[in-house]
Amino acid sequence: MHILVADDESIIRTGVRRTLEQARPGYTIHLADSADQAAKLLTEHPIDIVLTDILMPGMNGLEFMQLSRAKHPGIKWVVISAHSEFSYAQKAVQLGAKDYLLKPIGKKRLVELLEELEAELGRERSEVKQSELLRTNLKYLREGMFQRLAAGHDIRNLDIGPLMDRYPEFYLVVVRLEAGSRDAGLEHFIVDNVFSELIGRYGEGFVVSYDRLTLIGLASVETEDAFAQLIASLRGYLGHYLKLPFRIASSGVMKEIRSVPDTIMKLARQASHAAAGQEEAVRIKGGSDNKAIEVALQYIEAHYKEETLSLERIASVVYLNPVYFSQLFKQKTGQGFKDYIIGLRLEEAKLLLRESDLKLADIAERIGYQDMRHFTQVFRKRFMQTPTEYRTRKKMEQR
Repeated sequence: MHILVADDESIIRTGVRRTLEQARPGYTIHLADSADQAAKLLTEHPIDIVLTDILMPGMNGLEFMQLSRAKHPGIKWVVISAHSEFSYAQKAVQLGAKDYLLKPIGKKRLVELLEELEAELGRERSEVKQSELLRTNLKYLREGMFQRLAAGHDIRNLDIGPLMDRYPEFYLVVVRLEAGSRDAGLEHFIVDNVFSELIGRYGEGFVVSYDRLTLIGLASVETEDAFAQLIASLRGYLGHYLKLPFRIASSGVMKEIRSVPDTIMKLARQASHAAAGQEEAVRIKGGSDNKAIEVALQYIEAHYKEETLSLERIASVVYLNPVYFSQLFKQKTGQGFKDYIIGLRLEEAKLLLRESDLKLADIAERIGYQDMRHFTQVFRKRFMQTPTEYRTRKKMEQR
């Protein structure tokens, strides 16, 4: 059983390792002080369980967990944190965490939880059918064959029929990181996981590594619009998560698998060199943050009357972490997200109170409040008068 402990506090990492080595000597414990190091260990070892802190340098633990699920769906996740905020725990559970442990971590509970997860993994693995193993092996065979094909290696002795049968029509996408000579291991990991998850969301296909700075995706989707949405989503997510500039180049729809090497070479050149008039490498922060808020405000304007509108929902629309989006929203608008929504709703309520004879309950429902009493309380707090008092005063002024 391989356990990965990701925490930037040395005392926590070594304490967890000491506890587990004493209780379960058969465990292999891997330690990481950042998401960057943890991502590298995920690719180097058959990790079964990850214990991750939330607040770490660079990418936080919840983002690390979210980005890793597509490539490592069988891993069990446990979040450890010094923060007891409900929003953190809620997000962790939404992402599939098995538990949320507060520091300092109780030794007994830690050991019991790991034993429970080990038993759960054992049951799941015993239930895997041979057909699923065969499908997995076939998937790796297809991806390995494509990787050789994309690199221009000789495949004359390989049967590419299964690859062609699986993807009769497809698009190719090249993502190139602008890292120069610096190590881009974490960024490579992010692109691989984000891209793989998006391909699965919009259709099917896979992602392979071309070199240390370049990844290639094969995406089979039903329509050109779906492919355009995939690319837009990819840009959005990478623009948020990456700390490096990057370029994306994509093909049109393709039907001939043997034309892959030439197409890959052309796309790789496009992604590596900025030709005249070509789009510059996507830059991080600043401009992308402004665009995110612009899109968020447009979405809010269209949906603020819906009771289910939430910060988490808006953050997902613009591909941002909810905590970061909340801070960014206040910085750009001068208002907290909740106050901004209340302001829009109450201005609409004032309009309806002045220009219609709708009952208060109907007005409340129209602007996103199912509880009329709550609507009245919010209105009174903002304007120092009840909705009825406001309506009466406005009616008298109009006479």
